[in-house]
Amino acid sequence: MLAMVVDDSRAMRAILRRLLAPTGCEVVEADNGRSALEALATMETMPDVALVDWNMPELNGLEFIGAVRAQPQLRDITLMMVTTESDPQQIVRAMAAGAHEYIIKPFTSDVITDKLSLLGLLD
Repeated sequence: MLAMVVDDSRAMRAILRRLLAPTGCEVVEADNGRSALEALATMETMPDVALVDWNMPELNGLEFIGAVRAQPQLRDITLMMVTTESDPQQIVRAMAAGAHEYIIKPFTSDVITDKLSLLGLLD
């Protein structure tokens, strides 16, 4: 499985990379939505899943999800919002924009693996 972690926090990208490692997942990183879209445009193999922060400079997570959903060649990427935004209205907005799952920070490794399993991405 190939995962893209999109977060402006280097520490959070490292945490998610470490939590995904036991699943055998290969991880690519992007520091905001714009750089993630640029990376996707050059990748030969699309990620199976993107774990996306909401609050980022240049292109936030919600905008990134909308941009991914607008491009037919990217529509198969499973999108998981991983954010501190806990307002129920924000969760509804993210899901309406095209996110498949929503995880509120802080979280445990079990939450990540449970969500990936729920989405059919882990055996």
